[in-house]
Amino acid sequence: MDPTTDNAGHPGDATAARSSLEALRAEIAKAVVGQDPAVTGLVVALLCRGHVLLEGVPGVAKTLLVRTLAAALELDTKRVQFTPDLMPSDVTGSLVYDARTTRFSFQPGPVFTNLLLADEINRTPPKTQSSLLEAMEERQVTVDGTPRPLPDPFLVIATQNPVEYEGTYPLPEAQLDRFLLKLTIPLPSRDDEIDVLTRHAAGFDPRDLHTAGVRPVAGPADLQAARTAIAATTVSPEIAAYVVDICRATRASPSLSLGVSPRGATALLSTARAWAWLTGRDYVIPDDVKALALPTLRHRVQLRPEAEMEGVTADSVITAVLTHVPVPR
Repeated sequence: MDPTTDNAGHPGDATAARSSLEALRAEIAKAVVGQDPAVTGLVVALLCRGHVLLEGVPGVAKTLLVRTLAAALELDTKRVQFTPDLMPSDVTGSLVYDARTTRFSFQPGPVFTNLLLADEINRTPPKTQSSLLEAMEERQVTVDGTPRPLPDPFLVIATQNPVEYEGTYPLPEAQLDRFLLKLTIPLPSRDDEIDVLTRHAAGFDPRDLHTAGVRPVAGPADLQAARTAIAATTVSPEIAAYVVDICRATRASPSLSLGVSPRGATALLSTARAWAWLTGRDYVIPDDVKALALPTLRHRVQLRPEAEMEGVTADSVITAVLTHVPVPR
């Protein structure tokens, strides 16, 4: 591939960037056990400038995963615990009166970071949830009429608990659609769980990643070089039509009251291109689309109540769609 140029004006090799991003798995594995699919999804989101919804029960290392990813990419990260009394200004920042200068000065909130972990986002009221919408869509926040740009890269990683809904505020469809991917964090296998306990018995401290040996293996320049290469990844008319056919098939599914929107089709094409580049190709094949279909589309569809009562899931509907939509040759 042709060399690209990073933000500092130095040449950056897209092939070297791919190697650096591939090294993330091994680096993150020093602290987080058995979550390779989630790591891959987070890297794809960074390359596509998208946001991620992480779903998993408490205690499966969601926060540790984000902190380790930030350390391995040399990015800044902040965490916000979303609660019923959290105000929008607690996220975006606010104007504070300075008695010495008799002026108001802007105090940036935690949203001014590279990786924002919005923990249990469904525990805060819609007004505070919506304070993230401008940041996610426009990459800026507006306070007192003044737009303030956010750093680049900027990624919101929101978590929610799939089993405890008492006292929660479900995310509206419009906000769910703003997340590029929805990744599920499963409970570890028996062997992985034994590995976790063995590490802790040997003195592993999840609050001290440096001692765990986590080091930066990639950075913003690698992400920029990768994005430039991904933008040049070829998408044939047949692949574009395949993506559209998949999304249109969800709209016709009898199990769904809401299918995938055109924004969802665009998202699936973006994630498939990123995955194609990560796997070493400069063109997209149907398997790339299939590989990213579930995490890209599962949160963009809505089940009919009767289908939900019968045990149908969003994943099963999308899997059925992938089985029935003709694959281009």
